[in-house]
Amino acid sequence: MPYRIIDHTADFGLQVFGKDLKELFQNAGGALFDQIVDVAAVTGDASVRLSVSGEDREELMFNWLRELLYLWNGEQKLIRDLHIDRLSSGRLEARLRYDRYDQDRHPIKRDIKAVTYHQLQVRRWEGGWMAQVIFDV
Repeated sequence: MPYRIIDHTADFGLQVFGKDLKELFQNAGGALFDQIVDVAAVTGDASVRLSVSGEDREELMFNWLRELLYLWNGEQKLIRDLHIDRLSSGRLEARLRYDRYDQDRHPIKRDIKAVTYHQLQVRRWEGGWMAQVIFDV
């Protein structure tokens, strides 16, 4: 996974990397679910489309991760694969493959309550892109 965990008092954060913005957003979603569950245990038998919008890259990242987290917290869907179909400055459209949570097959690694705006960044970095996101646990 092209990300690293960053220490943060009482919460935790991720720095995620991608060669372009599509890969960055895709990797950010993958990193989120990699922290929640062993993604190798998720088969991705079902699929769903997701569309989010935002005024700038940071808001788009926040809304993307918030919607993904809702799929877990609100609908008990664990995402296996994420494919960004379209990404513009204010909109993202993606196809997701998921499993419904099954406590016998999907041991939860970390309970994530929310995405925060605290220290949120989406910026160019060393020939690609980097996002930093802090989560409430």
